[in-house]
Amino acid sequence: MISHRFLPLILSILLVMPADAAANRDRDIWILVDTQAMVLSVLEGNRARRTYNEIAIGRAGTTQNKVSGDSKTPLGDFRLVRIAPSDVFHRFLGIDYPTLAHAERGLRAGTIGREHYNAIQQALKAKAIPPQETPLGGYIGIHGVGAGDPAVHQNFNWTQGCIALTNRQIDDLSKWVYLGMRVVIR
Repeated sequence: MISHRFLPLILSILLVMPADAAANRDRDIWILVDTQAMVLSVLEGNRARRTYNEIAIGRAGTTQNKVSGDSKTPLGDFRLVRIAPSDVFHRFLGIDYPTLAHAERGLRAGTIGREHYNAIQQALKAKAIPPQETPLGGYIGIHGVGAGDPAVHQNFNWTQGCIALTNRQIDDLSKWVYLGMRVVIR
């Protein structure tokens, strides 16, 4: 049984998930973020269906080994775990960062301990959102500019680790997305 306190969140997620998204689950539709070319593409197999240029990433670039507060965009293979409107960013498409690969590297480097590693591993095994407030950071996703300055977006990498699109681009992208969708950031 679903608690009544979660009902508004569930409804908001369902309201922003377009009907086309359900059909996309049955096809090989996925997202590729090319941080060198600064392009986000929606692909069906290997064929580009949509391309969004002039994206922004973390102000400190990219990394395989993200830590909380470093303003870097994590590289890797992810899944969408959250689709929601955002008061700050217009729309927010959350990914399952940190992944098990990030947690393993963090454990080996001593960035996280066994307790955080186990919590991340258990969440991912249960297909739940991994803990977002570990030393590896969290709350990473694809979002719009919101009420921010479009000129800043066009000229700078400005996020704290997310991928940013214009509000118009994130609205268009939202027609393609679904929970569980593969997102590759390279």
